[in-house]
Amino acid sequence: MRFMIIVKATAESEAETQPAPEEALLAEMADYHEQLMKAGVLLDGSGLKPSSQGWRIRYDGDRRTVIDGPFAETKELIAGYTLIQVKSREEAMEWARRFPNPAGRDKPAEIEVRPLYELEDFGPSEAVERFRDMGLGTH
Repeated sequence: MRFMIIVKATAESEAETQPAPEEALLAEMADYHEQLMKAGVLLDGSGLKPSSQGWRIRYDGDRRTVIDGPFAETKELIAGYTLIQVKSREEAMEWARRFPNPAGRDKPAEIEVRPLYELEDFGPSEAVERFRDMGLGTH
């Protein structure tokens, strides 16, 4: 089972007052990700640049409109993620509880954990087999 640990954006992460977290937090994150790696559950992880450097595509039927960042609703944005593969929801929760506070010690922050769909979650179909052939949706 794959799970994504989502780090919520903050006003500070969106302002990008510095390109990376303070050294102490960066070290804590590195320690945590090394533990994930040694346990064999780490698939990927990275921080995201502020929404001011991104864009959205809005769909209206077949019409597409590009909307440049920044985006106002910080609480709806993500600042980074860690992707893990574990045996159960409980194991994912255990790892998530150990995730360092992304805002730094003694500051309010929030992470969100969501399971990813696996190809096995869908019924058999030609499209599912195409994803399988690409190596997507399973690990």
